[in-house]
Amino acid sequence: MKKIALIGKPNVGKSSLFNAIAKRRIAITSEVSGTTRDIRYREVKIGEKSAIILDTGGLDDSSTMFKNVRDMSLRAAKSSDMILFLVDGKFLPDDDDKKIFFALQKLGKEIVLIVNKVDNEKMAQNVWEFDIFGAKNIFYISVSHRTGIKELLLWLDKRLPNELELVEDEDIDFLEAIEPKEIPKKKEEINIAIVGRVNVGKSSLLNSLLGEERSVVSEVAGTTIDPVDENMIYKDTILNFVDTSGVRKRSKILGIEKYALQRTRQMLEKADVILLVLDSSEEFKELDEKIANLVDEFHLGCIVVLNKWDKAMNGFKKSIDDIKGRFRFLSYAPIITVSALSNKRVHKINDIILEVYKNYCTKIPTAKLNEIIKRTMIRHQIPSVNGQRIRIYYATQYDAKPPKIALIMNKPKGLHFSYKRYIINQLREEFILEGTPILLRPRKKGEREVGMEL
Repeated sequence: MKKIALIGKPNVGKSSLFNAIAKRRIAITSEVSGTTRDIRYREVKIGEKSAIILDTGGLDDSSTMFKNVRDMSLRAAKSSDMILFLVDGKFLPDDDDKKIFFALQKLGKEIVLIVNKVDNEKMAQNVWEFDIFGAKNIFYISVSHRTGIKELLLWLDKRLPNELELVEDEDIDFLEAIEPKEIPKKKEEINIAIVGRVNVGKSSLLNSLLGEERSVVSEVAGTTIDPVDENMIYKDTILNFVDTSGVRKRSKILGIEKYALQRTRQMLEKADVILLVLDSSEEFKELDEKIANLVDEFHLGCIVVLNKWDKAMNGFKKSIDDIKGRFRFLSYAPIITVSALSNKRVHKINDIILEVYKNYCTKIPTAKLNEIIKRTMIRHQIPSVNGQRIRIYYATQYDAKPPKIALIMNKPKGLHFSYKRYIINQLREEFILEGTPILLRPRKKGEREVGMEL
């Protein structure tokens, strides 16, 4: 499958064209220069053919962060089969555009010059100025007005290979050629969201997990805006990682970061496991606790990743005690200390993810579940309410991801939260369900929750 890279300086409309080709809003777009900073991949259909589109960050070297963005964008161009080089049609071509275009030509890839933002006839009169590039293939478009895109897609369609090509070969037996092959078993997939405050090292962690520079890293807080997704196969399981934008105080969330926060929440709706990244080189903040609440809100499996351990301000015991004190509602989450930049202990995270996900998907046999509930009630009787005895008739698990258990009772509202916590602790002790929440739903006989199968 051919890879097509969108390359150009900041704010020329690469992400808008990316969304137009993908036929959905994937990349965040704005008038702010440099909104896209990481590389976004998307398999798309162009006509009846498939291709992979790469939306890259703008080629700008005005700061250390944007030099990193530029380097990643150029690497994406080198790895692609075709380059769509975008320029802004509102302005006359400048020396930087020409220098970049000529440098890209030297890569030996098929290259297309796209003059975007040709929004009206007045601008169209100046397009001949772009002939100075000497481009063999040139298109004048306006993504915002949806003009010229159809012609571009038709041109691309002609240059993409057919997905199925018949090869004539007298030596191939026809019946053997059409004999169905054994369909390989579909690999398990786990969706993992990497969350945390700005600048705690989420992008560095993603790069370390993947063993390559996939997400832009810099000292500038809030470098990642679009969630960056990438996957790898580990022990015959597909791990889909999403590096979400860093969360900051609500008073500081402005402009494109509002879209980023919304996109982060959308990613969490699809996630199975959260890597909650904390910075061990400084005191934990109130915002860390608010971000941790997202785990509880979305009922996800969780691993607490204590990053920057090589610069830790406290010893191991104090750090762990501090985490358990501040994040009591995540007492079930395993904690691992790492240094993403030096790759220290990062390799252990994948095995923990597999274990947490297994627990997240746990299904407890009904007989075993009721045996534990019965034993629990014998050890500590349920406190009565206003002299009325509270009884649990039986329990059943009606869903997983995470384990959801219905307690069929005479008075569901009479079950105190402390006793529910006691039951959950007993279940954890019995099944060692580390890393996953367990949801208990007290119900009357015959009462059902939406989606509950009893």
